[in-house]
Amino acid sequence: MNFRTLDLNLLRVFDAVMAERNLTRAASSLAMTQSAVSQSLRRLRDALGDELLIRARYGVEPTAQALAIWPAIREALESLQAVLAPTSFDPSVAERSFVLAMADATATLLIPPLIRSVESQAPGVSLRVLPLTTRDPRAKLETDELDAAIGHFPVVMAEIAQRSMQESSPPSVGYERLYDGRYVCVMRRAHPLAGQELTLDRYCDAHHLLVSFSGRPFGFVDQALASIKRQRRIVLTVNQFFTAGQVVANSDLLTVLPERFVPSTGIADELAIRPLPFDVPIVHVDLVWHRRHQAHAAHRWLRQQIAAAAVQAFEHPRAERPVVAM
Repeated sequence: MNFRTLDLNLLRVFDAVMAERNLTRAASSLAMTQSAVSQSLRRLRDALGDELLIRARYGVEPTAQALAIWPAIREALESLQAVLAPTSFDPSVAERSFVLAMADATATLLIPPLIRSVESQAPGVSLRVLPLTTRDPRAKLETDELDAAIGHFPVVMAEIAQRSMQESSPPSVGYERLYDGRYVCVMRRAHPLAGQELTLDRYCDAHHLLVSFSGRPFGFVDQALASIKRQRRIVLTVNQFFTAGQVVANSDLLTVLPERFVPSTGIADELAIRPLPFDVPIVHVDLVWHRRHQAHAAHRWLRQQIAAAAVQAFEHPRAERPVVAM
């Protein structure tokens, strides 16, 4: 392929068809005829030497090469639009919805101040908060299933740090550190261990409840225990911190909860809190988004509101909250 002679308008057509998976709908979104869309795709196929899109029962299906090149093409087109035709965002008149993902413990802290800000500034804006089901939300950010995700994402942060040190291609996400937290052991106030020192042996001999977003019966606590050649007995796995709090308040199971979350359970007076008897790293809670939205006015506004909500959620906010533009 000779890139110098490639008509970049063909990439706009390709992006629209990939998004719609239907030539008729793509033609409508582009204000083109279906015949013109088909002709543009034919020219791009010839230039790239691949079928790209194959007719299917209800539209078209992309080839492996089409799926491989689409993210970069979409990102490039959106970056060009942001530079050449920047959009403005007036929250007072905007009508749109944002989709966020976070754990219930995080939502308990951030959503009350966030929704107060949104309702006062942007009466036409709505939020959809989805449960966080992974520690690596990049795939959902890539496909625009999410506008942003909030949580502890060690794999994502490690990749960002590695790429920064190696000065390689930039990572796919930008991030902002919202706050730090730590986890504590929680049990019912009348638990047999509540009146004793919680030693490592006693902790490992007890029965445990694990909060796992993915359902995988192995978490960061188990990793920490494995590093010192210990393990615990997990008899129940759930995917919500609220559920975990209710269960341990009415059983002899131990669980691990974010310390800042415990007062929000509504049953804190029924719970006993103990430090974990082994080292667990501080948990960094980050806001992450796809970097193709870095310069978009609406997304910038959303990120500003989330960061402000994190400040309002705590009496002593972090002194520094640097935004890292990727």
